[in-house]
Amino acid sequence: MMAALRSWLTAVLTTAVLLSLAERLAPEGSLRKITSLVGGLILLVVLTRPLTALGAGELRLDYEDRSAAVEQRRQELQAENDKTLAELIARETEAYISDKAAELGLECQASVTVAPNADGIPVPWSAELSCGPSGALAAELEQALGIPRERQVFHGTG
Repeated sequence: MMAALRSWLTAVLTTAVLLSLAERLAPEGSLRKITSLVGGLILLVVLTRPLTALGAGELRLDYEDRSAAVEQRRQELQAENDKTLAELIARETEAYISDKAAELGLECQASVTVAPNADGIPVPWSAELSCGPSGALAAELEQALGIPRERQVFHGTG
């Protein structure tokens, strides 16, 4: 690759020097203008030679493969984002439940399960609590978080 680049740069510089010399040696007037025009065209050909050396197969871009790869990566990132969001919601909900339990005078740790709602947004689905049953806490979970009593599990004695 470096040898090809070096060869191309050498050809461009050599051509530019020779064309400059030819233009200087050409007499004033229309002959110098023609020399300048032809020299510019020759330099253009030398500059674009690497592109013409490539085969059509090498220039062909396979958009379908690229598109499929991009879509697959987008789906992977979306799944990763959904998982991270669900974990964050579970953690924050667990902290909220522990704080509410403390306000009610209970020492309670919560484990929250999250599930997507109809819109695909993760919401608290169920809760397991390390304290005894509490009607006030159960009502709070149902009202504030939308976790019905049948999906609330209290472990412990109250």
